[in-house]
Amino acid sequence: MGISVIIPCYCCESTLSRALESVYRQTLRPDQVILINDASPDNGATLQAMRACRQHYTGLNIEIIDLAENVGPGEARNAGWEFATQEYLAFLDADDAWHPDKLRLQSEWMLAHPDAAMSGHRSVQVDRMPASPLETQYNSHRVSLLQLLFSNCFPTRSVMLQRALPLRFLKKKRYAEDYLLWLQISCAGHHMVFLEAPLAYSFKADYGAAGMTQSLWRMECGELDTYTQLARSGALSYLALVVFLPWSLLKFLVRIVR
Repeated sequence: MGISVIIPCYCCESTLSRALESVYRQTLRPDQVILINDASPDNGATLQAMRACRQHYTGLNIEIIDLAENVGPGEARNAGWEFATQEYLAFLDADDAWHPDKLRLQSEWMLAHPDAAMSGHRSVQVDRMPASPLETQYNSHRVSLLQLLFSNCFPTRSVMLQRALPLRFLKKKRYAEDYLLWLQISCAGHHMVFLEAPLAYSFKADYGAAGMTQSLWRMECGELDTYTQLARSGALSYLALVVFLPWSLLKFLVRIVR
């Protein structure tokens, strides 16, 4: 099966090579790697890093999109989505990385379960790239809409989905745009599955990195907006909204305490 990897890039000169190294070391390399420069305001440093990586990783089919204006990670991924040619898409951020067996194991699972439109897996926070062999067997389970409403278990770096899906990341939404798309996919009746294998790595905390409480609040507003968007579209009842808005705020308070 064909895989296109989509990596939005924004002021990522110092981390992009690490992300691409993890793609290059895949036991099943993708057919296409799409780098999208989201109008990084760094005097061309990110674009130069992208071009240097394309020259260095000659074993990867790297293609570059240079956006004229900054649109945020969701719309940047949409640009890559439209440019992609393969049957399945895998998302990676320029400051994250993958286990070498990520694409092989996940694509094998997707091929064996063609009814699943989307899959994700565990991600772990690390200080440096680990040498982490995987077990030969790992559990998987379907994720229901209710489960997803209570908690986003799909970090973007873990997601693989069918390119043919008619949904996209919402334009102009910069926080929790990935969570909204996963919920829309589930609301549309598509199956999604979570694999217990730890196949992705992040190098900073997902919430409150470096004590950025202001960023935490923006992320929380993005999640509240996600639930509101679902209610406005009719995918979520306003009665359910009364449940999930306070639940989201409770999770936010727990993150602040932590």
